[in-house]
Parts: sequence; structure tokens; C-alpha cells
Amino acid sequence: MSFEQLYDLSGKAAVVTGGTRGIGRAIAETLLEQGAEVHLFDVSDQKPEELKPFIYHQVDISNSDAVNQAVAQLPANTTILVNNAGITRDRSLAKMADEEWQSVININLGGAFHMIRAMAPRMREAGHGRIVNITSINGIRGKFGQANYSAAKAGLIGLTKTTARELGSKGVTVNAIAPGMVMTEMAKQLPPEYIDKAQSEALISELALPEDIANAVLFLVSDAARMITGEVIRVDAGQYL
Repeated sequence: MSFEQLYDLSGKAAVVTGGTRGIGRAIAETLLEQGAEVHLFDVSDQKPEELKPFIYHQVDISNSDAVNQAVAQLPANTTILVNNAGITRDRSLAKMADEEWQSVININLGGAFHMIRAMAPRMREAGHGRIVNITSINGIRGKFGQANYSAAKAGLIGLTKTTARELGSKGVTVNAIAPGMVMTEMAKQLPPEYIDKAQSEALISELALPEDIANAVLFLVSDAARMITGEVIRVDAGQYL
């Protein structure tokens, strides 16, 4: 099989949660370029026509009923899922409010669970599926002020491995990508000391771009990675080390 054939997603459809901007948008654009029909699940108030050629679904993924209804509208060939949506509510553990804890858990971890549970039956029926969960190096190492975020992202790693075990025999691979700081438009607005801290941790002289995460996702959903499942791939310029 040629390189082009390995990465050709023609005839397949994908869902990218949190896909209207940042890392999610880069992932959606990359999958589209390789021939996939791409559905965006997000809570953005943008109008569907503003997001063409993507197909936009306004969905709160923390609501399982909303997820089930939206997934039921997807075409049968939607067997690629990228769980990218996430929020932060940073505060030290001692000062963190219940709502700040629960909202991050509900979206970052609960939302991924809702999406996987809703889409797994169609993947089993098709005998094919690719699930990529976007976790974080802070779900592996922890991070001051991110007890909620780190716990959710660590849980996402456990969810990845369990789902890989449960769906592997049905032709479904399940993997996770753990970014470090990624230079999205939002990250570029952070105070310089935050960026400087991340850069001081990195082994490479620049931090990752959204496209770097998207390229790793493309690899994992392609036939080039058909024998890889249950793995966590760090794309972090060496920050974790």
C-alpha cells in the first residue's frame, strides 16, 4: 500500500469534539484534507454555514441525551472519533469550588465517555473504528492549580486503555495524544511568563503548534497505525521529560 493510500480517508466520516477553533479546528482541517467528511460537535453559537465545508452540530457533550441524539443523525460511515473538547477552571485544590471541579470532570472526561459509548455500536457493526482521545502531559505528571484538569485527563488515559481492551476484537483502535503547551491563538495571549516556563521545560527550541497535534491524530486514525492501540503518545516538545 502506498503512502498516499495509507493516509487516504476518502469514504470515511469523522467527529471532532471542540472542533470549531484551536487544536480541534486544526485536527478537523487535517482530516478534511485527507478526504474525510468531518462533523464538528461543539457548544459554539456559530452558524452551520459559517463552518462549511465542515458539518456543524451544536452539542453539549456533558449531556448524554444530547450526545445520543446528535450521534443518531450521523451517517453510517462515521467511524472516526476524536475527543478533543475540554475546558479549564484552574485554582489551587484548597480553593477550588465544587462547580469548578465538577464542570471540568463532566466535560473533559464525562463528555469523552458519552461520545465513545454512543459511537461504539456503529464501529462494532462496521468492523472498523478509530478513537483518539486528547489528554495532556498534566494528566501524567500533575500540575499545580489543575487538580480538576489533571484528574480528568488522567481518567481519560484509563478510559483509553479500557476502551482499547473492550473494542479491539471488533476492529477498533483506541489511543490518546498527550500534548504539552500548544501555541494556539488562545495560548499566545497568555502572560509571557507562562510561555517562558513551558519553553524552559521543553527539549526542542520551539513549542508545538496545533498542526503538530493534528498530524499525530492523522497518523493514529490512518491505516499506517492499524496495529497501534491502547497507547499514549506525547506531543510536547519534550516538556514531560
